[in-house]
Amino acid sequence: MSGFVEKPEPIQVPGLVHLHTGKVRELYQNEAGDLVMVASDRMSAYDWVLPTEIPDKGRILTQLSLWWFDQLADLVPNHVLSTEVPAGAPADWAGRTLVCKSLQMVPVEAVARGYLTGSGLIEYNESRTVCGLALPEGLVDGSELPAPIFTPATKAAVGEHDENVSYEEVARQVGADTAARLRQATLAVYSRGREIARDRGIILADTKFEFGFEGESLVIADEVLTPDSSRFWPADQWQPGRAQPSYDKQFVRDWLTSPESGWDRKSEQPPPPLPQEVVEATRAKYVEAYQRLTGTSWS
Repeated sequence: MSGFVEKPEPIQVPGLVHLHTGKVRELYQNEAGDLVMVASDRMSAYDWVLPTEIPDKGRILTQLSLWWFDQLADLVPNHVLSTEVPAGAPADWAGRTLVCKSLQMVPVEAVARGYLTGSGLIEYNESRTVCGLALPEGLVDGSELPAPIFTPATKAAVGEHDENVSYEEVARQVGADTAARLRQATLAVYSRGREIARDRGIILADTKFEFGFEGESLVIADEVLTPDSSRFWPADQWQPGRAQPSYDKQFVRDWLTSPESGWDRKSEQPPPPLPQEVVEATRAKYVEAYQRLTGTSWS
């Protein structure tokens, strides 16, 4: 069992219809049929949405995504129409709201990996493959792969695990042409992001994207290259053979699995609230990632 420790009641706004509560985002539709996506400060870990929020997290994710959309504009169009807060919405929505095109979403998590870790490492240790792609012997946690690979996953409901699938399975589900376009776009965007991050002293180990169609055009959607959707490692601390320091939920995961939290991950009990020092350390990591990548200070 997993999901929300305390599922929030969506805010009702005149002229908007609430469609969905995700782990982090609330999704609405306006009267023009556009989607209105609002990034909360919620934090998820181990398939649970925690009872404690990380201040500014939703704004950081939104502003970083907007910065990346600009860096990627020549590679793939994105879904953003405006950042205008709808009339009647809370003032707190400023900086965390995107008005977006309504797309025909591709039901696949488009994952690119340039380094071996996480679920890829687990599969590699069992079979020397990731999503059915053969990899060389001798790789360890944090190893750089010979070349970036496309390792898609099925999109799971809140509280469920995404499941890695083969490229052939994606082609079967969405068609060979869409699968090929998905792979090409995913690897192109990952390569651009990896190059930009490297120039700023950050390794982009892996990341996931969501794509949809506007007519025949493949469009990138949701968030892009944020600490919630990517593994960012400080390049000067990279050391294959161990877990890498990272700009993401590391403090949260470490605390939840420590004796101090008193939480048993294997039980069906929800995780406890986070202590203030974990909240502050996690917020600082998100801010640092934003500042190092964009070259601007967070305010």
